[in-house]
Amino acid sequence: MTSPPWLRAGHGGGVPLRLLEGHHTMNIALWAAQFVLAFVFLVSGTCKSLWSKERLVAAGQTGVQFFPLPAIRLIAASELLAVVGVTLPWLIDVAPILTPLAAVGLGVVMIGATTTHIKLREPKNIVITCVIFVVCVFVAIGRFVDVAREAGAVT
Repeated sequence: MTSPPWLRAGHGGGVPLRLLEGHHTMNIALWAAQFVLAFVFLVSGTCKSLWSKERLVAAGQTGVQFFPLPAIRLIAASELLAVVGVTLPWLIDVAPILTPLAAVGLGVVMIGATTTHIKLREPKNIVITCVIFVVCVFVAIGRFVDVAREAGAVT
């Protein structure tokens, strides 16, 4: 089953939407994962951009206590840029390689977060960051495969 022409990437007129293209079940799962990552990091990055370190720790982002505020703000900016990178390039079919690269970047952030929560002996936060890491890996691998498929390297 192919997508209607107006939903196919590269169709003239309007924004090319990739939401329903490709291997449908996997594509839907990947989009769901991308939107979960976007939501999680939009909230996290916004909070880290606006809140004090004390408020972040009180809200459960305990890992920030080891970092100076400028580093927290840099992490926030990185997370917010990754929100755009994990969704927009794939959605509009402009530099789609940026989507799996953004997922890799978020995965690296989650490795750091998990390490911090291990040091703090916070099992709940360790599990949460590990689950988010797995979602990052899923999106990265899935979208790298799609990029390779589009390039003709994978069938």
